[in-house]
Amino acid sequence: MINEMGIHARSAAKIVKLANKAHFNIWAIRDSEKVSAKNIFDLLSIACPAGVWIEFVVDDAMDIPVLNALTDLAELGFGEINGESAGTPEIRLNGVSASSGICIGRAYVVDMDSIQVIRKYHISEPAIGKELKRFKSAVKKTRDDMIAIINDACQDIREHTDILQTHISLLKDKLLYGKILETIESEKINAEWALKKVTSSLRSKFNRMADAYLKERATDIVHVSDRILMNLVGADMADITRIDRQVILVARDLSPAQASQIKQETIKGFITDLGGKTSHTGIIARSLNIPAIMGLKTATNQIDTDDILIVDGTSGIVIVHPDDSTLMEYALRKIDYEAQLSRFLKYRFVESKTLDGFWLGVMGNIEIPDEAQLVIENGGDGIGLYRTEFQYMGRNDFPSETELFDSYRNVVQQMAPRPVTIRTLDVNGDKALNHSEITEEQNPALGLRAIRYSMKRPDIFKIQIRAILRAAHFGSVRILLPMISSCEEIMEARKMLSIAGEELKQESLPHRSDIEVGIMVEVPSVVVLSDMMAELVDFFSIGTNDLIQFSLAIDRGNREVAYLYSPLHPAIIRMIRQVTENGRKQGIPTYMCGEMAGDPLNIPVLLGLGLNEISMNPQSIPAIKRMISSLRLDACSSLVEEALRLKTTREIMDLLHSTYGSLLYAAV
Repeated sequence: MINEMGIHARSAAKIVKLANKAHFNIWAIRDSEKVSAKNIFDLLSIACPAGVWIEFVVDDAMDIPVLNALTDLAELGFGEINGESAGTPEIRLNGVSASSGICIGRAYVVDMDSIQVIRKYHISEPAIGKELKRFKSAVKKTRDDMIAIINDACQDIREHTDILQTHISLLKDKLLYGKILETIESEKINAEWALKKVTSSLRSKFNRMADAYLKERATDIVHVSDRILMNLVGADMADITRIDRQVILVARDLSPAQASQIKQETIKGFITDLGGKTSHTGIIARSLNIPAIMGLKTATNQIDTDDILIVDGTSGIVIVHPDDSTLMEYALRKIDYEAQLSRFLKYRFVESKTLDGFWLGVMGNIEIPDEAQLVIENGGDGIGLYRTEFQYMGRNDFPSETELFDSYRNVVQQMAPRPVTIRTLDVNGDKALNHSEITEEQNPALGLRAIRYSMKRPDIFKIQIRAILRAAHFGSVRILLPMISSCEEIMEARKMLSIAGEELKQESLPHRSDIEVGIMVEVPSVVVLSDMMAELVDFFSIGTNDLIQFSLAIDRGNREVAYLYSPLHPAIIRMIRQVTENGRKQGIPTYMCGEMAGDPLNIPVLLGLGLNEISMNPQSIPAIKRMISSLRLDACSSLVEEALRLKTTREIMDLLHSTYGSLLYAAV
């Protein structure tokens, strides 16, 4: 007991309140005395002043979340240390949830920044060779450091070291490494300034992109640059591996390399001023299953080491100096969250079958190869959407067939025998390539993007589909064509697939040409023509994000109209029904890979509409499986028939809540 008064009436009342969340007995033990932690008089009877040790024991493992909450509370001295319970105003900060969960603990503020002041000076002609060598040595030291981090990575993130391998590859990328060497020579400037100049230019290019995931790639370049800079000037980076107590890490930024050094026994969670959900650091946080909030902007200015923090990774809220009622509120929420998570995790590896025996495939969406492991860990039946844009970004050339093939094969082999659905390149629009000759467009979302870009650059498209066909030799692969709007596009793409398959056959390269070909249903024209398109493809995959946006003429990023964006809009439900019915008539399945599929609230509707497979963020899989296993297909079908007669989104949502009530709340 570290608070001055130990267990007194007020602290005992807090213990009892948490202990009563336990399903079975929970005990408080001091020396040889053992009393019920659910009874305030029993607790007070064992006299626990400051400085004594107390042990909490649960009778059943399902009450471990209560044990964790009691530990948090005791380690914080019940919020009574140095006047913490009396006075400092509570502060709430809003950021971007990178990894869900709730943690409560003390802050540990660490400076992970690079050198902020960089001096520019000119290098004489005879000294340029020495400067180039100095830069190359710093790059080599950075590479050696990152390899050491990979080798020392804990088991939980060992499957995600591809992220760090990507950073290692950036060290010798022509766009970064080559350009810096060229700048040192041509401008006769010191390596630090050349590094700063090239990095700033690359960061600006990525930051101009509208797509959040691709914008985050600027962060990867900055993280690599920071490590090179530290080695150039001989500075030491903060070593979080030396933290010897349980804390919540607070930093301006964390690189994937730094995040990979996190030890779960000491770091409860972390928050940063910079970064976002799609950052590689966020991916590592999710693999470690620790709460993380990024993009807080000013957290490091408002938080001091040892401040009490609550990090709600589910809502993206950080609470600094929580008052007594807030502390207890979140301690109880943490118990409920961990208990619910434990229940959901039981569903990871069960079949996603309804109570009346209908199997609905539950798949994962991934951005990069190392996320495939998250799909497996969460019990995914395969990968319903593998976005392939990342390998094309941040470089001044296109990836080779071998590069693409190695990446795709990695994912396919990890997932085998589960299916992997690889979407072909969806660039331009808000995912412009640095080296593209395409001129700037006024409305890139409706311009030369996705399949349109691939048709304009058949040389690039053929390289990708050859790589996909070769990877298919190692497992189950499906190919998905994005932003289709006409039958002609499907015909042309299939023709190119046939040509690529024939070439591979003639070259005697192992491959499969008989893979399933599907199209994304993202624009209204596909819905209208779905009866005809069903004759040309092997499956439909509904991308609800774009379908809703284009059908309802709503920009989700526009705060003025974002409230109108809803997957349960009557028009969207009717469109999905039209697609599934036309697919069924032609004997092809209909899948869904948009965000609508990852919300338990929508599952009764999706089942009733006749979807055959849904795909989502890997972390959502257990909760979705749990929801499916609680429903009956016949009841969901009846619900949809009633929903199709309703005129407003509100009426449909009310129908869902009145029909399923507590089942929905438990799943959400």
